[in-house]
Amino acid sequence: MSGFYNSLQDFFTGKNVLILGFGREGRSTLKLLKKFECSITIADRNDVSCAETEGIEVISGENYLGCLGQFDVIMKAPGIALFDSVPDTVKKKITSQTDLLLRYCTNRIIGITGTKGKSTTSSLTHHILTHCGKKALLIGNIGVPPLECIPDLDADTIIVCEMSCHQLEYVQASPEIAVYLNLFEEHLDHYTGFDAYRAAKENIYLHQKDGDTLIVNKDLAPANARSRIITASLTDAADICLNGDSLVIEGYHFDIQTKLLGRHNLYNIGIAMKAAQMCGCDNADILAAVSTFDGLRHRLENVGTINGVTYINDSISTCPSTAIAAVRAFGNVDTIIVGGMDRGIDYTGLVDFLNASDIANVILLPDSGHKIEPQLDHSKRSIYHAADLNDAVAHAKTVTKQLCLLSPAAASYGFYKNFEERGDHFRELVNGSVS
Repeated sequence: MSGFYNSLQDFFTGKNVLILGFGREGRSTLKLLKKFECSITIADRNDVSCAETEGIEVISGENYLGCLGQFDVIMKAPGIALFDSVPDTVKKKITSQTDLLLRYCTNRIIGITGTKGKSTTSSLTHHILTHCGKKALLIGNIGVPPLECIPDLDADTIIVCEMSCHQLEYVQASPEIAVYLNLFEEHLDHYTGFDAYRAAKENIYLHQKDGDTLIVNKDLAPANARSRIITASLTDAADICLNGDSLVIEGYHFDIQTKLLGRHNLYNIGIAMKAAQMCGCDNADILAAVSTFDGLRHRLENVGTINGVTYINDSISTCPSTAIAAVRAFGNVDTIIVGGMDRGIDYTGLVDFLNASDIANVILLPDSGHKIEPQLDHSKRSIYHAADLNDAVAHAKTVTKQLCLLSPAAASYGFYKNFEERGDHFRELVNGSVS
């Protein structure tokens, strides 16, 4: 067994452990814990009793959080929001797969967070590393619970871990190479306020040591840090920045060939390139890898051209800044579909952008889309109040002449299971495979 596995075994042996939340990561945690000599309990709002949990106590119901004080270790799943509902004595017991990876795994870890762009940047970084002959694993918020990497680890394996705010909230360690892309209002339904959300994100670097590196948006760079700081910016001079259509990394200019659209993706590319450079990758190999990266589904994804109209799926867009970036990436958007779960986000910037734009048709979905309707300038464009995505796409097909963009600037929850399901539904509606 690896030293990492042995460290986890030592950590859990003899402990009374609670798995808090029994989704994908909770199930992954149970599979691991069954290998150790520890007591296991599962707590989830829903009754999750099944073959997997046979012989294990399950605590469920509205008051499922009332049991937290009974345990030595609480393995919290990312989706569980605690707000300020638990005392500090309980918080000290909370850990997670991400925390244990950072605390006990001795492999080089590139941790990547940010409100937007972390999946693309993580996937691109992994793509570059593997193209350059490095053994690398892509884990974390991208869909692979962190501790599932254990069987695939060699001493020289580089771990690229996409880290959400939820995964970072209770960590006690930070990655050797930390990437902090940006920060916008998001996930406020999970936190007591924006400051609490920011604090969770800042854990990406707060526990770094001497010799570690932080690649960070220039506006978010800490005044004091033990790690080496490399700044990045879309608009200003920085260690990684844009000069026209050229990408500048610490004084060196690179002409980028890429399938990714938008200046925001040049920013993501620059950061991924720098992380790969730090892992010993050659610049020529890095550039070749960048040129072959196809991007991810639901991120400025062309889902079809019908009767001369191109339809773009940007369902990953869950905040105003990403919708703005999506419009700017194309330039010929004449229809945009906006709206989704209302989480109290400030939409003033998006409203101002739409009012100043040449977009002919704005199609608004419930709830957040309907909420901003009174603020939009109806004199310059057609505003359509859609009942749902079916209605929105049907209307878009009647009014769009060039390009229809789904960039909701809102979460999908309450209407869809996740942004992927929303994007898949959009694709099906566009191509006529559902009614």
